[in-house]
Amino acid sequence: MNMPFHGAKLALFLGDDLAVLLRDDFDHIPFPDHWDLPGGGREGNEVPLGCALRETYEELGLAIAPEDVSWGKRFEGGQGEVWLFVAHLPAVLADGVVFGDEGQRWALMAPDVFVAHPKAVPKFAARLRLYLSGIAGDFYEKPPR
Repeated sequence: MNMPFHGAKLALFLGDDLAVLLRDDFDHIPFPDHWDLPGGGREGNEVPLGCALRETYEELGLAIAPEDVSWGKRFEGGQGEVWLFVAHLPAVLADGVVFGDEGQRWALMAPDVFVAHPKAVPKFAARLRLYLSGIAGDFYEKPPR
């Protein structure tokens, strides 16, 4: 099924920590120099999960299997429908990260630190906070593939 959407993000837990990226510090991009989750805009006829996994590979060099994604939720964004997906994988995968060419760097960050960080992209921190609260379990939506 090919649903219209704008973009998708992946909250990628490697062990207990979250893989995050420090966005470039350019005035022409939204939230310059802020911490972000892997993901981005839709390309072509991608489905939401395919978009999130492609972007994660481009940004971190990690090929995450669709079956490793345990949760997904659709949100209304400023430019249309957006998705947040979650995957929990072993910490050792961090050894295989190959940082891409967008952003300043990547890091592992405790999820509670990310959601409270003054330089976390606010909408992604809020969406992750919903997931972490357990309330999000009530809104589970099977991720489209």
